Amino acid sequence: MTTGGIVLCGGRSSRMGRAKAWLPFGDELLLPRVVRVLCTVVHPVVVVAAPDQEVPELPAGIEVVRDAAVGHGPLRGLAAGLDALAGKVDAAYLSACDAPFLRAAFVKRVVDALDEPTPESDRRWVAAVPRIDGFFHPLAAAFRLPVRADVAALLDAGERRMSALFGVVPTRHLGPADFAAVDPSLQSLRNLNAPAEYEAALRELG
Repeated sequence: MTTGGIVLCGGRSSRMGRAKAWLPFGDELLLPRVVRVLCTVVHPVVVVAAPDQEVPELPAGIEVVRDAAVGHGPLRGLAAGLDALAGKVDAAYLSACDAPFLRAAFVKRVVDALDEPTPESDRRWVAAVPRIDGFFHPLAAAFRLPVRADVAALLDAGERRMSALFGVVPTRHLGPADFAAVDPSLQSLRNLNAPAEYEAALRELG
């Protein structure tokens, strides 16, 4: 199974007050940092941005695609990323751009879950997503490319919630035990939504 990556960075960042993609983190910016980590596990990686959004300089070979439907949420961004990867890979890992502690081993664990046996031997997992304390983390999930049709159907029906997708396709739910060997504290799931969270992450980075 060949796997690509999709990084969403077109959100409004209203709580943060400035574009998350450009936040300094160590000796790099946040978006390039996430892209760098993903590139060690999956290829190719595409970045989904808003139509007129400026993005930091990215490594050669990273495609930036534009999501024309501004404000329609990550489900629409996922559709744009899947369209860009169609015909190139079998599956894709989806990430937000504000995951500073993302680990390559975490990404691989989520992707590998797509190939795990299902309760019904004639089916395959179409999606794999962390579900911690009853909550999905859809911006740390993996999808087989045929999910494009299901995403399109949901969008046509006016649906914007990523969680709706997990109700219509065979989905492997991953709990804390699934990450015990690769990211026991689940740092890969940390997002930076507000200045206080960003400042705390910088302190932890040292």
